Amino acid sequence: MSASNSNPRQSWKVPASIVSKRTSNPIRAIVDHIKVKPNVNKSMISLALGDPTLFGNFKIHQSCTDAVVKQLNSYKSNGYPPSTGYPQARQAVADKFTLPEAPITAQDVILASGCSGALDLCIGVLCNEGDNILLPRPGFSLYQTCADSKGVEVRYYDLLPENNWEMDLKQLESLIDERTATVVMNNPSNPCGSVFRKQHLLDFLAVCERNHLPVIADEIYCDLVFTGSEFFPLASLTKTVPVLAVGGLAKKYLVPGWRLGWILIHDRNGVFEAEVRDGLNSLSQLILGPNSVIQASLQDILLNTDESFYDDTRIQLEANAKLSTDILSKIPGLKVIVPQGAMYVMIGINVAEFKDIPNDIIFTEKLLGEESVMCLPGSVFQCPNFIRIVFTSPPEILQDAYDRMTEFCARHHV
Repeated sequence: MSASNSNPRQSWKVPASIVSKRTSNPIRAIVDHIKVKPNVNKSMISLALGDPTLFGNFKIHQSCTDAVVKQLNSYKSNGYPPSTGYPQARQAVADKFTLPEAPITAQDVILASGCSGALDLCIGVLCNEGDNILLPRPGFSLYQTCADSKGVEVRYYDLLPENNWEMDLKQLESLIDERTATVVMNNPSNPCGSVFRKQHLLDFLAVCERNHLPVIADEIYCDLVFTGSEFFPLASLTKTVPVLAVGGLAKKYLVPGWRLGWILIHDRNGVFEAEVRDGLNSLSQLILGPNSVIQASLQDILLNTDESFYDDTRIQLEANAKLSTDILSKIPGLKVIVPQGAMYVMIGINVAEFKDIPNDIIFTEKLLGEESVMCLPGSVFQCPNFIRIVFTSPPEILQDAYDRMTEFCARHHV
């Protein structure tokens, strides 16, 4: 037999990897199948994307931009940083977020490419293929994307709309078994706009304590809370449950494109010491950390930004939230769960009150086709018959969108 006949590689065949095939975004899986086109007679208004920069009304403070320009002009931050981040940048994060109840040092900080990169590192270090992970329902779709890509089984615990989207802790605990690697807790919440009470967080931690379950705390919206609510960092409420808290610049500083996130390792009893810390260091070497210039600017951004910037952002968000709930709560057939923070509101659709809208996907399709208003169906967050609205648009655009929604619902109401 000739060498050419014995070679099994007789033609081109280059398959995609198993990891790539099991990686998908639930939002894209639904939204990409919406074939309806916007109404050409009406300007397009998107209330779907959680990007506060789209309309220019939310801007990072000038001092933060100046900090980046200073680093660019220094020519000192153009090389490869350590994979876990520049030491001075890690120190700046530690200085910003250390608390008497939850002290951290620079060694407890891992920098990542955005908060999504931080989440991916956390899930990657705690979960093996075949393990399961507990995720909130409704919840940020990227959690599932990260878990699916790694062959980790997703188990959803419910958030209860009638209780301001608090966790169903009894149902959550029923999901735990010997292969449960971790639970993701998001506070303040995307997509719900909820902010958990201190006692509720303590009750959640009690479940984790009983079951020796480490927590990934997604706190990217930390401090973006409205009047009457208060944000409590989860790690500040426990001395025993190990917590990987993730955050970043994207939302609080209004720069999602800068791709700077972090992991705060809260581990006062050394649970993560044997393997997880080294594991995070190893995984960080896959992409060698986030942008060097933004890292070098972190000290000025985190520690020297005027407090008025944070106050102005919260005031603007809260005003938009009030405008949204005031108008939308008066529309027959819709039920608004009043947001307590972040930049989102979830709205229930009573499909029985509409003559030709059987579910949330049809609602969003028809709204787009008739009124050129785009929002996300709750199904992309595992929450059918809800829609999510992002209220970061200028008030006049929100008013226009809500006027169109009012007319739309009136036309389709029984």
